[in-house]
Amino acid sequence: MTDAKKPVLTAETLPKPASAELAELSESLLTCIQCGTCSASCPAVDAMDVTPRHLWQLIRWGLMDEALQTRAFWQCTQCYACTVRCPRGIITSEHMRLLRRWVAEEGLELPENVKTLKQTVTTAYNISGDDNRRRLIWSENLEPVPESIQPRAGAETVLFFGCVSSFYPMAYSIPQAMVQILEKAGVSYTTMGGEEWCCGYPLYGVGMDEEVVELAKHNVVHFRELGAKRLVTTCPSCYHTWAHIYPELLPEAADIEVAHAAEFLAELIREGKLTFREQKPMIVTYHDPCDLGRKGGIYDAPRFVLRSIPGLTLVEMAHHGKDALCCGGGGDVEMVDPQLVTQLAAGRMAEVRETGAQTLVSACQQCKRTLFRAARDTKTRVRVSDLTELVLNALT
Repeated sequence: MTDAKKPVLTAETLPKPASAELAELSESLLTCIQCGTCSASCPAVDAMDVTPRHLWQLIRWGLMDEALQTRAFWQCTQCYACTVRCPRGIITSEHMRLLRRWVAEEGLELPENVKTLKQTVTTAYNISGDDNRRRLIWSENLEPVPESIQPRAGAETVLFFGCVSSFYPMAYSIPQAMVQILEKAGVSYTTMGGEEWCCGYPLYGVGMDEEVVELAKHNVVHFRELGAKRLVTTCPSCYHTWAHIYPELLPEAADIEVAHAAEFLAELIREGKLTFREQKPMIVTYHDPCDLGRKGGIYDAPRFVLRSIPGLTLVEMAHHGKDALCCGGGGDVEMVDPQLVTQLAAGRMAEVRETGAQTLVSACQQCKRTLFRAARDTKTRVRVSDLTELVLNALT
């Protein structure tokens, strides 16, 4: 398109989607200065058919048909690396998510795996399609099985483990570790059992906000019925959903106290409820989950926990904190481009090797699954562990 044919960039010349929220965010692109920071920050940019900067310009020119035909917004891992760096404060990752929502609103063709995800979550109430009444299957090989995991009113804390820990055997050790830690700390806790439904974040990631509301209503009602003081989750995506998305979609969720397990463990250590024995000297490195770090601002708590364990030496990767590289496991990208996930995870594993760490620690079951596979695929000699597992093994 020549300059003479480009429409004048005003709110009136932008295409108007069905959603007022989408229209508002489209108008925010008028402030974009085309600096390319988003493209330079994007871990997936090399796999995209157009860069994020190019995509924004297509929208600014009113070329929505062309924009929606790209695959770039389906390859966004929602890691927020672009968002935290945009000099105009444009929520660039949210634009990518809302382009997926635009596809759904306009009745355009969704990727097959996205359609399957919707069907699975809205009927089975989890991402795996398993019988949701089996949410506590991970507990069956604990000896003894703690009585507190059965839903009961009056406990101070409700544990919300999420779909991956509940139904994927590689992650069973995370809820197992968490309940054993709380048993040793004397914490009053319970779970929702089979009434815990998917938090909805996978559907939110593909723009299906209305479906998330139904899941949120169910989860909030059952949390209230238990009469607990707060909700603690080992999953950063569940944490982000309960702490930030639910209050936006469901006003009655606004006053629920939500904490991630890393914060809760740090609190228990400060209160003297968790004490550690001296460990064999070990170098560890910590991977910041995107939903916990850049989206949640939780960087210090997991590092405080690690530094509280005698014998451990924390060595940071070249990119850490707000600059941490995405493992590739977020944004529902695995459903549309699994090879891209493998590529991004391998890049993160290269930084792990540079630290000389014996153990790679994260605080996210999806990061653990993704990085465990990457360690195997790249033949990296490192143990991949969740923070909860490391804490349990170090307790006195």
